[in-house]
Amino acid sequence: MNGAPRIPADELSRTLAALADPTRRSILEQLTLGPRTVTELAEPYDMSQPAISKHLGVLEDAGLVVRDEENRRGPRRLQLAPFTKAAQWMDAYARIWAARLNAFQSPRSRRKAR
Repeated sequence: MNGAPRIPADELSRTLAALADPTRRSILEQLTLGPRTVTELAEPYDMSQPAISKHLGVLEDAGLVVRDEENRRGPRRLQLAPFTKAAQWMDAYARIWAARLNAFQSPRSRRKAR
């Protein structure tokens, strides 16, 4: 083992792993306002531009952020497809677990909840 984190193989795992870090989530929040350069994205943080670039690399590997292939230093922008797929997966499980929890409630507690 070399100590480097293993990159998940499937798309959903890469998406969720990328979203697990608060700095990356914050970067994604900035990108909801429109495309941004690495310099613009680095401004709010007390970390180096190379550190921000590493976070962007994880987001790009997960497909959450894209950049113009012709301009490697160009602005980054959001790519919504991985978010949509992750949201659909979470929504499906939320419905399953809500139904299971509802089945565990006693008839008396269900009447109180109404």
